[in-house]
Amino acid sequence: MITLLQLVFLGSIIFLENRDPTKTIIWLLILGALPVLGALLYLLLGRVVRKHQLSHHKQVRLKQTEEILKDRQVRLTAEDVDQAVNLPMNKKLARLLLNDAGAPLTLNNRSEVLTNGHETFKSLFAALEGAKEHIHLEFFIFHNDVIGQDVLNLLIRKAAEGVAIRVLVDGLANRSLKKRFRELKKVGVEAEGFYPVRFPFLSRQLNLRNHRKIVVVDGRVGFLGGLNVGDEYLSRNKKIGFWRDTFLKLEGDSVNFLQTVFLNDWNGVTQQDINDPSYYPRPQQFESQMTQIAATGPDSDWGSMLQIFFVALTSTEKSIYIETPYFIPDEGSIMALKTAALSGLDVRIILQGVPDHKITYWASHSYVEELLETGVRIYRYQKGILHAKILILDGEIGVVGSTNFDIRSFSLDFEISAFIYNYKFAQRLEQDFYRDLADSKEIVLAEYKKRPLSNRIKESAARLFSPLL
Repeated sequence: MITLLQLVFLGSIIFLENRDPTKTIIWLLILGALPVLGALLYLLLGRVVRKHQLSHHKQVRLKQTEEILKDRQVRLTAEDVDQAVNLPMNKKLARLLLNDAGAPLTLNNRSEVLTNGHETFKSLFAALEGAKEHIHLEFFIFHNDVIGQDVLNLLIRKAAEGVAIRVLVDGLANRSLKKRFRELKKVGVEAEGFYPVRFPFLSRQLNLRNHRKIVVVDGRVGFLGGLNVGDEYLSRNKKIGFWRDTFLKLEGDSVNFLQTVFLNDWNGVTQQDINDPSYYPRPQQFESQMTQIAATGPDSDWGSMLQIFFVALTSTEKSIYIETPYFIPDEGSIMALKTAALSGLDVRIILQGVPDHKITYWASHSYVEELLETGVRIYRYQKGILHAKILILDGEIGVVGSTNFDIRSFSLDFEISAFIYNYKFAQRLEQDFYRDLADSKEIVLAEYKKRPLSNRIKESAARLFSPLL
């Protein structure tokens, strides 16, 4: 049993962490009402891990990559941004990504939007089949189902051909893969878990998960987005049904920095010092498509993604289109969306209509009424599970990645996103966005206000505990 002295000591720790006041109050209330359970929950989920405690995660520094690439003029400096970027909003966002998230701006790039699982895995398998030197895969979830077996069997075959293969998965979400990973290692495939949870009650990293989805093939082709490896992402799970998602294929100089993110993560887990010129082959020349790869997480100096999204929302002049499965914003983001709508901007958000996680679904809907009142248009996706993470700004900037519009993605999870400043790319994303609008039902304020009291209670309860999710 926890003694009164221990309870006071733990409460003092929570108080002195100087976190968000809402989180502090909720944890103190839980600790006071349920001392034993509250203490266990706090030890599991609540402890703040300071950024310096995660510094080993970034053993491969961006400067090392830049030193390797110094003779190629791959990236633009802060001074170059002002000359290369035309629109004021784009300059502001590009500079913030450069200074805040350490996201270099590159010009020589080509991208392809992959809509849903079939397009994604078709393109992914083609790239893996063509691998000659190395394959790097990083996923939050990697199921040992049909598509998972197909990917693993392909990796085993490529390893037999002499291709170096590294697989990194989240250490909590994929504990069932331990046996299969032992089999992979026997044939030369390197496979590791990110922050594996062996002793949950003693692990400071239990609540810090690697939500990134990254594939790099031979340092020439890269992929990122919202899909994991699992049959449900191909709409094969009959209980779940249709799964709507987005992935992105990249070629060109931006792949260099996607590679660096993977090697940072790999080196942080394995302590292997891997970062040499062989992983950064010179790409062919593509059209000019300004791209920034932003890797954010609890090891970021300034809470990068939260600041980046805030600046993106407050700098737009015409439109903000958001597609996200989990919508649990902070107060600043809510104010930015309200202000944009009240200023006459076209602000639209597509949320899940069919939930895959009930708590986040109800928490998301707790923000709907106040946004509708300011003119934000909100839709529920009806065709199946919405899992795509898309942001389109003024029809000029498109963002695709693993980042949800929620406080977990902003502060706790390791995320990856591509910011592309290109009209054609943004228009391609808008095609999918409008198609999803056609498969969605708009929420009407007058009707929403008439929702049952039971729904309001669920929303309020979920929102109350959302800071702890």
